Amino acid sequence: MFIDWLTISQEHDHDLPVVCDVFTLTIDANTNEVLSTRQPRFKHEASFSTSVSIHVQGRKIRVEGNPSRVGRLDNLFGFTSIEQCVSVYNALLREYGLPGFSRCTRLDIRQGESGAKSGDRIADGAKIERIDLTTNVSLGEGNVLAYLRGVSSQRIGHSIGFLYPNGRTVAWTPKGNGKGGRLQYRKAYDKTFEMDQNCLPKIKRVFGEESQEYKYVQRVKNYCAQEGVVRMEQELKSEYLQREALCYWGLFDERRLAELHSEFLKIDEKLKVTAMDIVSIAEQLIAEGVCETLRSARTTASYALEWMSGTSNIDFSKSQVKGHAAKLNRIGINIRNACDTSRFAPVFVRQCREVTKSALAVPTWYQRPNHLQQVAA
Repeated sequence: MFIDWLTISQEHDHDLPVVCDVFTLTIDANTNEVLSTRQPRFKHEASFSTSVSIHVQGRKIRVEGNPSRVGRLDNLFGFTSIEQCVSVYNALLREYGLPGFSRCTRLDIRQGESGAKSGDRIADGAKIERIDLTTNVSLGEGNVLAYLRGVSSQRIGHSIGFLYPNGRTVAWTPKGNGKGGRLQYRKAYDKTFEMDQNCLPKIKRVFGEESQEYKYVQRVKNYCAQEGVVRMEQELKSEYLQREALCYWGLFDERRLAELHSEFLKIDEKLKVTAMDIVSIAEQLIAEGVCETLRSARTTASYALEWMSGTSNIDFSKSQVKGHAAKLNRIGINIRNACDTSRFAPVFVRQCREVTKSALAVPTWYQRPNHLQQVAA
């Protein structure tokens, strides 16, 4: 697991230098007292294909971007800890004479000065507002599209899988329309296709097709194609981080992030039916220990067959139907979702998992980040 995006902020106990040519003052009309200073958000061009946004508002600094891509040609592999990411951000802030981010040691209750809401919590260190956790999995050449079709049929809690029309990306959202929810946004996509569409054209435009930079990125893309790389990403948003007490850097165990990500990576564990026909479903129900007899397995499988036909007559208010639905869900068939037979390819997706699926290895020639001399304060 590594970090693919980080939005972080910190409120300091002193005034901050002005780093923009134009800024806004809020002044009390009666006393002429300066109540607050607001500087517009600006972007630091961090590399050939990405930038980092820096925003100074009063005594608060907010930075957002992809630290794993700063100063690099690609981000197939990135930083694995918050400290490494903060180190990159702090180096950028020093260039503008701004203080860096630090770990929290305590939380205080704000008293309501300067128009702030009384009772709000304020930390003496950095607060994480968004963090994206990412893992590359290797499925073997030629297996990516079948895998994405398969996992798109699975739910994550109340989130429903949505397979994009091009078949290259799956996103899980509460409404199943691919649009991000309030708390989390999870997706899996074809990394080779993404590099072809985004990274390679930018490198070609900047350096040219005959450059060493372009040839290197082309090599990274070919490696992804050869390994059949699917990128698994989940975005943890501000409200979720606060609810789970994962927002105040230094006051939570970062292993909890790895646990959350591990749960997401289990999305394909129920992909066990080799073909969508009544015989194999019944056999799989018995093999998994869901049903004890072939007769009961066939009865349960008949609901899957009815679901596949597109019927709307399945009555989930009946306890018997709920029981059969629960059994089918244990082998990866969720008849509460609308059936999309295009997701069940003739190539059995489980083969990718049992034979070739693994964490993607870092090749010896891969250029890792080399700007971690400074550590977070």
